Amino acid sequence: MIQYHGFGKRFGAVIAATEIDLVVAPGETVGLIGPNGSGKTTTLKALVGLVRPSSGRVTVDGRDAATAGREVRRLVGYLPQRLALPDGVTACNALRLCARLRGADANEVEALLARVELASAADRVVDGFSGGMRQRFGLAAALIGSPRVLALDEPSAALDPTGALLVRDLVAEARARGTTIILSSHDLTEVAVLADRVAVFAGGRVRAVGTLTELTTGTGARNLEEVYRRVTGVAPIRRVA
Repeated sequence: MIQYHGFGKRFGAVIAATEIDLVVAPGETVGLIGPNGSGKTTTLKALVGLVRPSSGRVTVDGRDAATAGREVRRLVGYLPQRLALPDGVTACNALRLCARLRGADANEVEALLARVELASAADRVVDGFSGGMRQRFGLAAALIGSPRVLALDEPSAALDPTGALLVRDLVAEARARGTTIILSSHDLTEVAVLADRVAVFAGGRVRAVGTLTELTTGTGARNLEEVYRRVTGVAPIRRVA
């Protein structure tokens, strides 16, 4: 469903991503983990045409994300790392606009707002939302129209534990429906619970990819945290008595 073929992106002298080869099969969930600046967000942005490859290509259902952007965006629900919300527009109206742009049924709006626990805020302007409310609204916008693909960049950012669990449940529901999902997260537990496979990024490259069992077996690690440390070179903190 999603294929990165030698994808690379440079911003001037800065190499954000290089030689990314990654396939996400239909109905599969792949989690991206890695330090800040390791290329995860750039990789997700390329999927929805927000950055154009400097090398290689990215395809969704056989469509090139750089040249068939409109068709690809109709397939993909995208939650960015930093969500920009319109000024002076209520949550209900903003989601109705999203529905029109996606060609979805606007009657979904009220149910989606309720599902992300924002029904009571339907008539509030979205630019006054807290960080957690913004994140839940952004997920509702990504889910509208039941897209075939979800690209989620830090879906639990700014959320308290209750909100993070809600988001996890919503992603799990989409996964159970057969949605193809690619998500980045700094929450290793979230990734371990949701992802069929995990891609570990460091220095703009995918350094390891596989199921949790494959990664732990291949690195000799006991869990995803140890995999992360070994692949990215993050040493544990030494405790001083």
